[in-house]
Amino acid sequence: MILAGDIGGTKTHLALYEWISERVEPIRLETFHSADYKSLEEILEEFLTPPKPPTPLDELDAEIADETEEKEADSPPEPLTVAAACFGIAGPVIDNHSQTTNLPWVVDGPAIAKKFNIPRVQLLNDLEATAYGVLLLRSDEVEVLNPGTLPKKRQALALIAAGTGLGEAILFWDGKSYRPMPSEGGHTDFAPTNDYEIELLRYLRSQYLHVSYERLLSGPGLHALYEYVRDTKKNEPTWLAEKIKAGNPAAEIAEAGLNGQAEIAKQTLDLFASVYGAEAGNLALKALSLDGVYVAGGMAPKLIKKLQDGTFMKSFINKGRYKRLLSNMPVKVVMNQQTALLGAASVAGALSHAPTL
Repeated sequence: MILAGDIGGTKTHLALYEWISERVEPIRLETFHSADYKSLEEILEEFLTPPKPPTPLDELDAEIADETEEKEADSPPEPLTVAAACFGIAGPVIDNHSQTTNLPWVVDGPAIAKKFNIPRVQLLNDLEATAYGVLLLRSDEVEVLNPGTLPKKRQALALIAAGTGLGEAILFWDGKSYRPMPSEGGHTDFAPTNDYEIELLRYLRSQYLHVSYERLLSGPGLHALYEYVRDTKKNEPTWLAEKIKAGNPAAEIAEAGLNGQAEIAKQTLDLFASVYGAEAGNLALKALSLDGVYVAGGMAPKLIKKLQDGTFMKSFINKGRYKRLLSNMPVKVVMNQQTALLGAASVAGALSHAPTL
């Protein structure tokens, strides 16, 4: 049995698999609210502890339960035996160690291996895990934004994902397979492409010393874009302001924009899709990802209608002399929200069958 995890700033997904070589469904999957826990180890303690028997409902059940408890006291349930584990983590991973970007956690692979008696534990950047997962996706798990034209020989793929933060990765072809390469490209400097975005940069610089793409292309980033539109257009309806204040700002803005309920929300989504497309195009040029670009993360499936209306692709290809090159690149949106978990499982599966050194 192997253990896989997708550790995000908002949610942590853990799953157990009987993974041999091909993709399989998890035999157990649970989701935890990351901020409710002090560490990954605390979540793992809860996840890997065998469940207790249900509470008896009547006297007969109580008698049976008493007998069961006596037996369990003599022979406690055996802990799960995990051959290997892999965790995709939202943050840089160096020497199998990570200090998460959007959580106050320090995650150490060797420490987890020792504490939970797991022979092999591998930490990956979350986009590196997603990249492994992308290679296992079925055609019905993606939406095509641009069909493009594949080159005669395999080259490289690029991956960009907006969620709690913004992640980026490159997959290069080594002659036999794609090899994911993590990055922290989401924290690079935001580059405006027009006068309106220049004013946006000035607006954000009044609040932050460093304005990265993640400041715009994330759940909190969508709210920041909304505030910019609100303060420049002065067109915020009272009902929407109240909903945003009481609920999840990004979710409320997205719902109002997608349903055409408020012009300010529609303008915010236009700006988000435009900046997202521009940065995806930047990444595509840097990686020369002729084999295609995948748009993943928690926000893309929720905003798929917006991403499909042409705003994203217009900014993606708007690169002057390289417009034709980018127009030929396939662009797909990842709809499977468990792609990072799937990728982590594939790595753990390979670790569990690797020869012992």
